[in-house]
Amino acid sequence: MTGPGTSFVEGWAQDGSLQALRAAIERGGRLRHVIARRARLTTSDLVALEHLMSRPLGPAELARILDVSTAAATALVDRLAQRAHVRRRPHERDRRRTEVEITPDGREEVLSQLLPMFVALDRLDRSFTDAERAVVERYLRGVVAVFDEVEAEEPTGARG
Repeated sequence: MTGPGTSFVEGWAQDGSLQALRAAIERGGRLRHVIARRARLTTSDLVALEHLMSRPLGPAELARILDVSTAAATALVDRLAQRAHVRRRPHERDRRRTEVEITPDGREEVLSQLLPMFVALDRLDRSFTDAERAVVERYLRGVVAVFDEVEAEEPTGARG
């Protein structure tokens, strides 16, 4: 029996841009693991540090972002604090709450691992004209929107 999913995929002509996108997504997933290993971190540790680069977060927020239990997020924060990559501090407005912030050492650890990639991507970006970058940006923003839609969908037809 062939369902609509199989029928669509069998007739789907994936052109160069879709093949390149699939390769980029696959390599990006692998790269996160490689970078985490080089920094002697778990992948979850690295993802947490990446999120903490932009702003302090509460342990419950980290748990939601990482899709782990609050106990697992607390253990992760304990691990990162032990390595001086993060520190806990009272929340600025609600002193009953705790926030986790990245330390200068933690920031440097993440940036030192990512800098070679950032430099290479910047060089690649600069090789395009403004018009080419606009098309690439529109495409990638569309990809992100599709990913967001898929993530928000309720599971259908799950077997198990």
